[in-house]
Amino acid sequence: RRLHPIGISAVVCLSNHFHLLLQVPDAQRLADFMQYVNCNLAREVARLTGWHTKIFATRYRAIPVSDEESAQIERLRYILSHGCKENLVAHLLDWPGVHMVQAILGGEPLRGYRFDRSQEYAARCRREEFETYRYATPEELVLDPLPCWKHLSPEQYRARIAAMVEEIEAEAAAARKRTGSQPLGRNAILLQNPLHHPEKVKRAPAPRIHAASQAVRKWFYKIYSDFVRDFRDAAEQLRAGNLKAPFPRGCFPPALPFVGT
Repeated sequence: RRLHPIGISAVVCLSNHFHLLLQVPDAQRLADFMQYVNCNLAREVARLTGWHTKIFATRYRAIPVSDEESAQIERLRYILSHGCKENLVAHLLDWPGVHMVQAILGGEPLRGYRFDRSQEYAARCRREEFETYRYATPEELVLDPLPCWKHLSPEQYRARIAAMVEEIEAEAAAARKRTGSQPLGRNAILLQNPLHHPEKVKRAPAPRIHAASQAVRKWFYKIYSDFVRDFRDAAEQLRAGNLKAPFPRGCFPPALPFVGT
């Protein structure tokens, strides 16, 4: 976030994926931010596990959220509910990984370290012995409020999140009571094999936008359709040799072909 300034309203890291609710000025900033995050996460996971294959199976998926207050709150609640909604923990604060509830209800930023692997490599080349955190820089992440809740004071914002957490945990407890099940628990979660493949995987097409009303979805589909049409028209012109083809704003035009000798 410091290198590629954006707003981060929600974050949760699960066993094999993570969710972010971001506020970005344009597609370029989002691409730069996610490239940095995913590349460095993959390298660190490989370093910790010794895996030499792909860490992420596919590229990240970015889905816009409409300006509607109910749509923003619904996305926040969805991300916040991870850990409880799958019946993995009874309380969100019990989740052993990174979870936004730790920062919101704990009242402290999410803290960690950024390891400068380039300096570590240079030190090893110099045959220098160094401690784990010799070339590490402390970092902290302060979450941003939802755009629709920016008018709230920090205390009011925290109170709304606390009420949402209480509701999520109550719903999970009611579901356990109906089924007679028990949450997996923090210790059992940490003992899971990260290479385990479930027999059945829930698959559903992702929406193009998270919106609260049909009118907003129809509006988005219309402008997205226009965007795709204009992009394809410009791509055809570029293919025909027009290097000044007018691509729509907010896109990444195709790269020019290789120029041989």
